[in-house]
Amino acid sequence: MRSGVKVAIVGGVFVVVAGGAAYGGYNLWQGVNGGGGGGISTRSEEKLTGPVTKDEVTDAAKEFLAAWAAGESDRAGQLTNNPVDAGPVVADFGVGAKVSKAEITAGTPVGPKVPFTVKATITYEGQSKLWTYGSELTVVRGLSTGRPLVDWQPAVIHPKLTKGATLHTGAAKTGEIMAVDRKGDELTPEKYPSLAPILTQLRDKYGAKVGGQPGVETWIESGAQGSPNITLVTHVKGKPGRLETTIDAQAQAAAERAVKQYGEGSVVAVKPSTGEVRAVANAPAAGFNAAFQGKQAPGSTWKIVTAALLLEKGLVTANGPAPCPPDARYYTRTFHNLDNFSLGTVPFKRSFAKSCNTAFIKWIDEVDDDSALGKEARDVFGIGMNNWKTGIDSFDGSVPEETQGAAAEQYIGQGTVQMNALNIASITATAKYGTFKQPFLVSQELDGRPFAKAARSLSPSVSSQLRAMMRAAATGEGTGARAMAGVGGDKGAKTGSAEVDGQATSNSWFTGYSDDLAVAAVVQSGGHGGDAAGQVVASVLRAG
Repeated sequence: MRSGVKVAIVGGVFVVVAGGAAYGGYNLWQGVNGGGGGGISTRSEEKLTGPVTKDEVTDAAKEFLAAWAAGESDRAGQLTNNPVDAGPVVADFGVGAKVSKAEITAGTPVGPKVPFTVKATITYEGQSKLWTYGSELTVVRGLSTGRPLVDWQPAVIHPKLTKGATLHTGAAKTGEIMAVDRKGDELTPEKYPSLAPILTQLRDKYGAKVGGQPGVETWIESGAQGSPNITLVTHVKGKPGRLETTIDAQAQAAAERAVKQYGEGSVVAVKPSTGEVRAVANAPAAGFNAAFQGKQAPGSTWKIVTAALLLEKGLVTANGPAPCPPDARYYTRTFHNLDNFSLGTVPFKRSFAKSCNTAFIKWIDEVDDDSALGKEARDVFGIGMNNWKTGIDSFDGSVPEETQGAAAEQYIGQGTVQMNALNIASITATAKYGTFKQPFLVSQELDGRPFAKAARSLSPSVSSQLRAMMRAAATGEGTGARAMAGVGGDKGAKTGSAEVDGQATSNSWFTGYSDDLAVAAVVQSGGHGGDAAGQVVASVLRAG
């Protein structure tokens, strides 16, 4: 019934091999460990305490991997600190993924962690294919028994496996696509890693619509609403349908290169006159699309919206005098400028260009409406309406109604204002063009989905003043001038820094436009806006 199971020590690592049609069996695990030969099952009943030892880590890992490789899902589960959840996932490796044979090679433990490599043979409808990948496990001491146990996480079985997700091998659920950029150049995850999760979503949604035919694959089914399935192995490639996107390959390549320089960040480029997304990139590239789905305080880049509100209410003009003191108080909160700088009474345009917080806080009493900022965001910039249909999953921003000090925080992009790079790029596009155009990756003609619309446009006067203020921020003594120095054309910018709890350094935000391209970026713990995010934005603008 079974071709056999082996455990061998090879050059300081151990290899577990299991194979055969009857993948699984408790008695086989007993044979691997020799019944009472020093495995976990024969340890003293006395409860052990303290950190796990090197020998305990090695033994616990070996026994778990042996049980897994043999298909002993119940036994493997018992060797973890969560057998109820672990057992079914281990079983799914064989049953759902159609694994007929597994070889697991563990590397040298590093403390309680043990890296390992899995070589699995997937057999489906008489055809077999090798599936190889790496993962790791961590050994901890059981809280109730004191036994060394594998700390259970679905990612132990595969790094991309999450709670509630399942493994499958069979006919793919959606047709293949060949995604192309606006000029017809093919977009692949190998060439543009940040597009990997995006291409998966586009395939799920549009594969059938563009005539794609499914192949045979091994995939992770997420189980979470809105999360795309993840293809792990392609056994038989389907016939792809051609899907045209708004991406510009040259801008996309620049975005990938620029954001890759930083440990964590994202960038989006949008064409202001149409809303077409020209580039979207994240670091790290694989996984969560933070550029479209992230939710963070945007810092002073949000002052574009606040400035539009103050201009529309007639409280300020770009060239009119406005105070910029070192601090400003609203209810119980006192707000400061960076290093407590002050400009005195200067044209409001200069306060915008120098990112003076207090110049914005000082006007809240005059606005006299806690909901005004949220209304401005929705009615003019299309933000927070929860109805964008970009072609993939996206978050269109949130500005919840607040009062007192919390409302003041929102005026400078802190507190409960939640945005991502897509949102800020769109805001910049609206400021440049004067009218909100919903961002999108795929033409609405393909599926007839309605695009979001804002209630009104900026007046020509306000639009002109807002562009003048952004131009001042991108030139001369503006905080974005250094980053935008190499960018030509009609340009504007706004810097931002957002304080985040638990981070020693603020997030770096920057947004800018040049001619008909608006770009926004955020770099986690990147410091001041022009320091990191500014360089990313400028790189994309130059390429675009």
